[in-house]
Amino acid sequence: MTGGFTYAESGVDIDAGERAVTLMKSAVEATNRPEVVGGLGGFAGLFALDTQKYRKPLLASSTDGVGTKIALARQLDRHDTVGIDLVAMCVDDLVACGAEPLFLQDYVACGKVVPERIAAIVTGIATGCRLAGASLVGGETAEHGDLMDADEYDLAATAVGVVEADAVLGPERVRSGDVVVAMASSGFHSNGYSLVRRVVASAGLDLHATPAGLDRELGATLLEPTRIYALDCLALVAELGVDAVHAFAHITGGGLAANSGRVVPDGLVAVLDRSTWALPAAVQLMEAHGVPRGESERAFNCGVGMVAAVAPEAADRTVALLTDRGVPAWVAGEIGPRGDVQAVPSRLVGSYR
Repeated sequence: MTGGFTYAESGVDIDAGERAVTLMKSAVEATNRPEVVGGLGGFAGLFALDTQKYRKPLLASSTDGVGTKIALARQLDRHDTVGIDLVAMCVDDLVACGAEPLFLQDYVACGKVVPERIAAIVTGIATGCRLAGASLVGGETAEHGDLMDADEYDLAATAVGVVEADAVLGPERVRSGDVVVAMASSGFHSNGYSLVRRVVASAGLDLHATPAGLDRELGATLLEPTRIYALDCLALVAELGVDAVHAFAHITGGGLAANSGRVVPDGLVAVLDRSTWALPAAVQLMEAHGVPRGESERAFNCGVGMVAAVAPEAADRTVALLTDRGVPAWVAGEIGPRGDVQAVPSRLVGSYR
């Protein structure tokens, strides 16, 4: 038999994969915490958890992706920011229960390994890990040439964190009278992009133009990375304690009301006042091109990426601490008795400024 088949001809270029690893290696190694054992290239990532540091540690884990925001990255041929989104979607879920992110592993599936593009994606992931204080201990790049187009890719990751058993945050700590402190989002984050992209296409919006109300090109606005709140939330807990900071809610798919409601115990309701902040111009743009207000509040974060439920005496200090750390924050509502009229755990009242 002469000739024969090769892996490269079947759509998998091993040499390109190895070059991608070489290009991303320094960025990945820059995320290493002291607990990381070994380096990039092993079959498993090793992390030496110092159990003497904790009284009764619980491991927390979160898995997520970036969604169809990737389609915009491909359209604009910019791939260095979606990795930050990937990390944010995982670690900002972890910190909601009070867990410190320790390490993350990523998965990149693509139609063709272009080393420079894969390196840009993973460098973005490494940037996100540094912003979250987590190590990128490993991952996988899978080339699916017969399943995906050459420029097509998708991302997923799992993050692992740790929290003391007696310091877990959540609805069990939330009380009537607690104040809801909102933290500003950096944009749409990584939710609602199927709707965003449909509006852009239907309205014929130019991603390279700057629509009225925006301060930069639409494409750059839409690719703004998700804000990573993990270290800011952990600093808040470290400063004020769990007797003051009772819960965090990461505002993702479902919007502000639905996600805030996830940390409200039975019998109570979070009432959030829209008039305490302005609706972002990018959301107003979506509404101007056909998205109803009710739908935008379900699909988008509408300017709030994370909320904290805190004891009333800690509200001012919470806002000040977050503001000092560069996170715009304000009192947006409070927790109170649900009553007979309102059947949902969280609701928005008033109108935006």
